[in-house]
Amino acid sequence: MNRKVVKRVISLMPASLLVLALVVAMLPVGFASASDAEVTVVALYRQDVPVQRDTAASSEISSLDPQIASDQVSIAPIENLFLGLTDYDPITSAVNPEVASSWTIAPDNVTWTFNLRTDVNWLRWDPASDSATIVRPVVASDFVYGIKRGCDPRLGGYYGTISAKVIKGCDVVNQTPSELVTDDLVYGDTIAVSAPDDTTLVVQLQFAAGFFFSMTPMWMLRAVPQEVIEEFGDEWTAPGNIVTNGPYVVDELTRGVRRVFIRNENLPADLFSGTGNIEIINQQVIEDGGTIYSLYLNNQLDASGVPSAELQNILGDPELSQEVIQIFALSVFYFAFGHDKAPFDNEHARRAFGAVIDRQAFIDQVLGGSAIPMIHFTPPGMAHAPPINEIGVGFDPEYAKAEMEAAGYPNCEGFPNVNMATYTGAGNWADFWAAAAEEYLGCDPSLFNVEQLEFSVLLEIIDADTPTQDRPNAWTLGWGPDYGDANNWVNDVLSCTADNAFMRSCTEVDDLINEAARESDPTVRDQLYAEIEEAFFGPDGDYPIAPIFMDTSFNLIKSWYTGPFESDGLFGGPHWGAYSIDMAAKLAARGE
Repeated sequence: MNRKVVKRVISLMPASLLVLALVVAMLPVGFASASDAEVTVVALYRQDVPVQRDTAASSEISSLDPQIASDQVSIAPIENLFLGLTDYDPITSAVNPEVASSWTIAPDNVTWTFNLRTDVNWLRWDPASDSATIVRPVVASDFVYGIKRGCDPRLGGYYGTISAKVIKGCDVVNQTPSELVTDDLVYGDTIAVSAPDDTTLVVQLQFAAGFFFSMTPMWMLRAVPQEVIEEFGDEWTAPGNIVTNGPYVVDELTRGVRRVFIRNENLPADLFSGTGNIEIINQQVIEDGGTIYSLYLNNQLDASGVPSAELQNILGDPELSQEVIQIFALSVFYFAFGHDKAPFDNEHARRAFGAVIDRQAFIDQVLGGSAIPMIHFTPPGMAHAPPINEIGVGFDPEYAKAEMEAAGYPNCEGFPNVNMATYTGAGNWADFWAAAAEEYLGCDPSLFNVEQLEFSVLLEIIDADTPTQDRPNAWTLGWGPDYGDANNWVNDVLSCTADNAFMRSCTEVDDLINEAARESDPTVRDQLYAEIEEAFFGPDGDYPIAPIFMDTSFNLIKSWYTGPFESDGLFGGPHWGAYSIDMAAKLAARGE
């Protein structure tokens, strides 16, 4: 699911490249304005080949804006461009300090005070001149601006609704109709986030949310440079405009071709989240997985997914079997229902279409056996998740037939046409679903129109603000954990006060969701989340979605490419600074 012509490096051509060298290293004492704190960093040639990672992706980046991005393809680079208050350890998943060096919590567990480092700078990389400029230090007001900006409904950011569930005043702003929102409302005193000085950030919560600490690494809570956003508007994240503070900078974004990122040598070494050596990230955009696999076999890529049809051959190959790893991603993929028009405005129809999915057959036939069936939403590994597959109807054709009749469509008679939207590469998912409806419900296959869309387009078409007539009846999507709590699943995705692309109405289950979020007793939270999953996916459930599987994927990794593949990026994005490439071995394999 889950995204330059050639100016710098392509994977087939080693060349003398550029590395950053600090020419002027003295900053004024204390914090200064951008105009008197600028330091120029110029590129110097070096004769050896830089360490570069070559991979490919099938999807485009939807946004590099931390307060707008909502998909994994975008969140991955954002993790490496912008620093958070804290960060998930790429190996242990523990929450570690990042820009915040320490923090204190008031006795009421509502007021959090973060103490910030003074050695992190905003940097602008200019691809045209291969040079960078240190703009100014990162200060607490940058976090205030970023957090408040994320609450602004005018941005249309999915994760604003998640901040709004926890941060005091963010809910007021986020739930105000966009046409009534003003900058004074967003950036005034309504949202209880403040900076008493340049190194202190204070955040007040709506209640004592025990899971808030695990949210502090999240991207929508990251600092962004206000003056740059005001100068360039929607183009502030374009190469040459964008100002970042993370381990890497943006060098090239050529849509449909390639994206290139360069290591920020100005960053303090302890903020690279690892001891990796990769200086340049090259990522080609290639829609066809078979082409990616072929390039991998030809040593032109460091990693590749495993085509389902090739899995058994790879596992039986004496060389390739040594390069394959299996990753449990804790992501749950599902079919979603639009509640705003027939037939899935009817809960009985939603139940019927959820119960015709033979999940194990889907995994075997569509995914090549690489996944775990899911009949409820929150996966194992999340705090307060119910035992896997103990709650939910699952595959039950007789139940599905009865529900279809209750919906007013016995034997699928009178059932309307259904538009199913999938992201690129998942069209056969919808084909499987339509075939199941034909086999178990008697539906004519011609009723189902399947359309594959580029991922960012899919996100636009399912948005709640898209007119009903332009929205699909059903679509494919997946959710990976942002933090390790069941709240991140049922509240942040399924509640009626989430971004709610499903357009589901508020019911009593939403009261349970709010109660569970505020509950401090772990045993009580266990029970509440079990009740919530039952209310969604039990025999009388609302079924806003039909969960299908928890992702486990086989990936091919070249022997010269090392890092914490199995553990990194379980929450948020992967840390490029934690990976290494043996360039001598890589070039030797290419015959260079």
